[in-house]
Amino acid sequence: MSKKKWFGCLLILMSASNIHAQKAQTSTQEYKLWYDCPAQVWTEALPLGNGRLGAMVYGTPGTEQIQLNEETIWAGRPNNNANPNALEYIPKVRELVFAGKYLEAQTLATEKVMAKTNSGMPYQSFGDLRISFPGHTRYTNYYRELSLDSARTIVRYEVDGVRYKRETITSFTDQVVMVRLTASQPGKITFNAQLTSPHQDVMIASEVGNQVSLSGVSSWHEGLKGKVEFQGRLSAIHKGGKIACADGILSVENANEAVVYVSIATNFNNYQDITGNQVERAQNYLSQAMKHSFAEAKQKHTDFYRNFLTRVSLDLGANKFEDVTTDKRVENFKTTNDAHLVATYFQFGRYLLICSSQPGGQPANLQGIWNDKLFPSWDSKYTCNINLEMNYWPSEVTNLTELNDPLFRLIKEVSETGKETAKIMYGADGWVLHHNTDIWRITGALDKAPSGMWPSGGAWLCRHLWEHYLYTGDVEFLRSVYPILKESGRFFDETMVQEPVHNWLVVCPSNSPENVHSGSKGESTTAAGCTMDNQLIFDLWTTIISASQILGTDQEFATHLQQRLQEMAPMQIGHWGQLQEWMFDWDDPNDVHRHVSHLYGLFPSNQISPYRTPELFDAARTSLIHRGDPSTGWSMGWKVCLWARLLDGDHAYKLITDQLTLVRNEKKKGGTYPNLFDAHPPFQIDGNFGCAAGIVEMLMQSYDGFINLLPALPSLWQEGSVKGIIARGGFELDLSWKNGQVERLVVKSHKGGNCRLRSAHPLTGKGLKQAKGENPNALFAVPEVAKPLINEKAQLNKVEITKTYLYDLPTKAGKEYLLIGK
Repeated sequence: MSKKKWFGCLLILMSASNIHAQKAQTSTQEYKLWYDCPAQVWTEALPLGNGRLGAMVYGTPGTEQIQLNEETIWAGRPNNNANPNALEYIPKVRELVFAGKYLEAQTLATEKVMAKTNSGMPYQSFGDLRISFPGHTRYTNYYRELSLDSARTIVRYEVDGVRYKRETITSFTDQVVMVRLTASQPGKITFNAQLTSPHQDVMIASEVGNQVSLSGVSSWHEGLKGKVEFQGRLSAIHKGGKIACADGILSVENANEAVVYVSIATNFNNYQDITGNQVERAQNYLSQAMKHSFAEAKQKHTDFYRNFLTRVSLDLGANKFEDVTTDKRVENFKTTNDAHLVATYFQFGRYLLICSSQPGGQPANLQGIWNDKLFPSWDSKYTCNINLEMNYWPSEVTNLTELNDPLFRLIKEVSETGKETAKIMYGADGWVLHHNTDIWRITGALDKAPSGMWPSGGAWLCRHLWEHYLYTGDVEFLRSVYPILKESGRFFDETMVQEPVHNWLVVCPSNSPENVHSGSKGESTTAAGCTMDNQLIFDLWTTIISASQILGTDQEFATHLQQRLQEMAPMQIGHWGQLQEWMFDWDDPNDVHRHVSHLYGLFPSNQISPYRTPELFDAARTSLIHRGDPSTGWSMGWKVCLWARLLDGDHAYKLITDQLTLVRNEKKKGGTYPNLFDAHPPFQIDGNFGCAAGIVEMLMQSYDGFINLLPALPSLWQEGSVKGIIARGGFELDLSWKNGQVERLVVKSHKGGNCRLRSAHPLTGKGLKQAKGENPNALFAVPEVAKPLINEKAQLNKVEITKTYLYDLPTKAGKEYLLIGK
């Protein structure tokens, strides 16, 4: 993106604060991560980001290391990876599946259907900024901090009686990394700075104006030559002392103060076009940033960031352990039940989304924007069978709706490349996305069939478009994305087939990500009619039907899809009372697989409800109990959301406890690293986002035709408040509670319309009345789910629901309403 366009996005974003800017709230508590020693490994370093640039600050006194990323440095070049042989072999794979030869089907799919060109390109590190300080290994009184209130790191220490301080920001408004170096005595700032990179054959040069440049090109991978050209530029402004630059080293001696600047840019314009001028871009970023003082730049950066951050605050109690380092607080969490750490972890999740997904840029990938490797685990791509979607679960509900922009653009782009893939692989119209994509928006089936033979990624991503409409009521947005929804629905309409046992309409071949089933004696994932696929297609087609009514278009297609829905399998409850994961009753009660794909209908979808579908609700709970709690980090984040939807606040809290289990160098232990990054392990950012969304689900839910207040409040959180969260229907809530009961609720109506509220205790307020009948607010419409098929051996439990009060509150757009708990 050009500098002019980037700043245009910034200006639009700042002016589009509309309902937020004039009332940005200030948190009464300080939220930060802090430590008493430098980072020794990457998962102890502190993350900064501005959407485009990422930085990991180690804070070492003798030689500062700041590992750097730019969001468009990916291996390879524009390409798609659909395998044309798939058109011939998918019907043969399907025949084997229907014949019960699942392992043979999977083997054939791996050999003949999966991509033969490449399985996607890796997201790659730029390299490092290293700043060496002679004599600073003799440090004392060390302190290192990531301020979640100002999006900056601070490092302080003393050497020979001199107090040193480093402040680092990745400026949102200047689009560079800035490091300000100060000391308590004049003339004490002396350092050498350089850029390094793990890329092969980089060119490092000293240039006019005391600048260092590092130029390179992204890697070859799986036979595809890297053609993303990038350049980083390094310079500094100093007060007092002197500056010199030679042999790729920038030197400052005896200064009173210095500010180090790093700009990075690439030739990437979009997934089809890499003809940009990375040198010109890097030069422009640097020259423009160096026109501003650090104080001015920091203020603009902080104001921009806080426009997002301060929309939501969460107070779960006093900061009782503020004198304990963050890693120790995580380590002690099981015994301390450190409520302020939970609130910090929640804001850290929001912080990471703000820093890794800005309008005009790329969406947060498997590691957000933070990656220190050329070939990271799973290539740090966009995994679309849970992980990419989980990254954006907090976006609407935690009042960060604009940050969906990069995701929505990815969805639009894969709908373009997926059209070609649908034709090549399936001979179908519409568009398809399998379980993974990258910056080049590949849509073919990649890796091997056990994970990659899953064509439902597009259906799940389409749900995010519909959810944005439900949260905002933005009809013009819905109109703009309707063709994407429709063409995804068309693909499934043309490719789904009747299976031979029940004659149900199914997706085949597919899998229930990424779990093996007993139909193949645990040797294969490949199957037909998986519950998750059915739930995803149900959501997609139901969405298209609803959207066609709202927009007054395509009634014939909508009627056709309504008929097709009747041909699909209902959800099924198996012989041990579980929600079946597959079309057949294959579920193993001892299975503790990290994916709980068949529970998509419970969360993030709205197909399973204690009020509307109690039998499915109970079966989902039975399935989740048997899956167990400890798992990979992202899986535990999902389970926080699921237990919240099951109205069990203490069990959801137990999953937060499991998530906040300290992981240092353990290889197979999910939890949280010292810097609060999610440990799969290794690091995946989705767990941070999933848990942040789950914390809101414990305090407020809006999926079931009403807004449920404190639906899964754990017994340990008897008093607290949350401000600025968003419910579907465009309602912003400020909620405080005491003794586990609603104390005060302010409803801010952005769209107007009926606000239906459910509370375990009575409420009072002007305009509030007892609810009757269906909620007239169409944004709260709930789907009509088919009655489940229940195995005659299943022993179901009665769903006990606490008595609640249901109210209607008629609202007008732009008005606020105060309600009080009795």
